[in-house]
This record gives sequence, structure tokens and C-alpha cells, in this order.
Amino acid sequence: MFTGIVQGMGTLLETIDKTDFRTHVVALPADMLPGLALGASVAHNGCCLTVTHIEGDRVSFDLMQETLRVTNLGRLKIGDSVNLERAARFGDEIGGHAMSGHIMGVGRLLETQDSSHNRTLWFELPAELSKYVFSKGYIGIDGISLTIGQVETDRFAVHLIPETLQRTNLGKIRQGALVNIEIDPQTQAIVDTVERVMASK
Repeated sequence: MFTGIVQGMGTLLETIDKTDFRTHVVALPADMLPGLALGASVAHNGCCLTVTHIEGDRVSFDLMQETLRVTNLGRLKIGDSVNLERAARFGDEIGGHAMSGHIMGVGRLLETQDSSHNRTLWFELPAELSKYVFSKGYIGIDGISLTIGQVETDRFAVHLIPETLQRTNLGKIRQGALVNIEIDPQTQAIVDTVERVMASK
């Protein structure tokens, strides 16, 4: 489980293509290394990956073809930054909302609106996710726990404070970029349960 509070940004150093999967070698920030072990879970742009090799601050992760297909991780280039969060432990403060690390879709950045104190980002809303997205609900964008602002037919907005822009890769995102989207698991469970009950009547 993750909380959607990004603990640092890593840099993609190397990609190694193998049969049916790819290895990403990422430079992790020094404060995320203590206690890190093989088999540990680390979210990359919100996608849960497993540590497969550690060499100093160079940490390797294997990505299956399906992961590369359904997330933005397959589009990363050497030198790109990724949002990182180590798995939550029992007793940790949940500063965001509970997240599984399972990406449900990707959305493209459509528009950026700046004001004196925050930035509003408008993303396209995949049709298959629209029933889970509503104003003031939770959503995960590239592993960041955010509150949904406005929702329109085929797009939604989130509002970012300067701290989020500084600590995550959304501070440098450009129009047209794809982000990973994870729907709040509780919202998904409620919506799916109501639909199932209504369909049975």
C-alpha cells in the first residue's frame, strides 16, 4: 500500500530490454536508501515495482510488457525524473489517501492554468474511468494523492500548490504529456457495488 505522498524524485539512468520485459535502473535519493532491500516495493509514478538489484544508489526494477503498455513508464527516456514512494508500513502517517500502486489508465495533459499561488492542470478523462471521478474526490496522478477540482464530460482538473510543484515531476510537466491515473480504491468499491446492486433489481 502507498499513501500518494511522494518521498523523492529519481532519475532514470539506464533501460535494459529483455525477453517480454524491461529493466529500469534508477538513481534513488540518498534518504530513500536506508533499509531498502531486494524484493521491496517502490512506486514509480504511482506504479508499484519490485527492487531486483541494488548497487549504491543505482536500483533496478523489472517491468513486464503489460506494465509498459498500460502506464507511462514505457515512454520514459534516460534522464527523465520519476516520482518515488516506498511502501507504507503499519503505523505510518497517511498524509494522502490509500493507494494500491495499480495504474488504471493514462491521461494526457490538456491545459495548464497559472495563478499567483497555485497551478491548475486539466487532464483528459478516459471514458472507462469517468464514473469514478467527481469533484472533491481523490485521485492518484503519477503517484501523487490529489483532490479533484472540476470535472467536465471528458476532462478533469486538479489544483497544485507550490510545494507539490517543487517536490514532484508535475512541476515540469508539459502539455501533451501522459500521466498515470489510479482511482481511489474506496470510490471504486462503492461505485461498483452500487452498480451491481442496482443491476440485480
